[in-house]
Amino acid sequence: MILHTVESGIGRPVILLHGLFGSARNLGGVQRALTAHHRVIAMDARNHGASPHAHGADYPTMAADVLETMEALNARPAVVIGHSMGGKTAMRLALDHPDAVTALCVADIAPVPYASRFRGYIAAMRALPETATRAEADAALASAVPDPGIRTFLLQNFRPGQTPPWRIGLNELADALPAIEGWESPAAHYDDPTLFISGDRSDYIKPDDRPVIRELFPRARFVTLRNAGHWLHADNLEGFVGVLQALLDRVATYS
Repeated sequence: MILHTVESGIGRPVILLHGLFGSARNLGGVQRALTAHHRVIAMDARNHGASPHAHGADYPTMAADVLETMEALNARPAVVIGHSMGGKTAMRLALDHPDAVTALCVADIAPVPYASRFRGYIAAMRALPETATRAEADAALASAVPDPGIRTFLLQNFRPGQTPPWRIGLNELADALPAIEGWESPAAHYDDPTLFISGDRSDYIKPDDRPVIRELFPRARFVTLRNAGHWLHADNLEGFVGVLQALLDRVATYS
């Protein structure tokens, strides 16, 4: 599948992959900060943003989408940066096609299965009447999604008055959620520079995950970003970009 992309800048390619329920535009601040010296391509994952909807949203499939899109844009190899679901997609891409990834940055996710956090969200979103206004949608989601910031994030995908009202593929994501929350490691490892960034207020990457990470990514380095939870780029954009720029500078030096 060829994914919808937002591209800016010139230079060596950098791929940005967003998390579950997000889109390329969520990484707009990161993209703008990197475009002075890089060709930055933010991609909408399948069933997200303006990309097509389709079943089969497991990580090998989503990684293949990214690779196909990179090849269509003549953007291979590239530094690949992924957040959350996008981080798992980026890891799978690097493991399956290491020649396509110059360096890897994984933002606040590990190559491990996670307990379900989102099934209630999807159920509440699917139950929303198609005639709901944005205010009604916000009120209807409040019990399943009590955090107002997360509701605002989810409602970026809501289009009142349109059919269907949700821009994301809710049915496809509901079917794929076990695979998205899970992880199956291939019999491979990625030997080029790899950076894992975690938020100091996030529990997504645990100390116990590091042996698994190093087995798959022997050159992995770890950075903890201060004043940040799971949404690193929203909580501390300046710090996040600074860490990314250091990685890009290091890759440029040795390439």
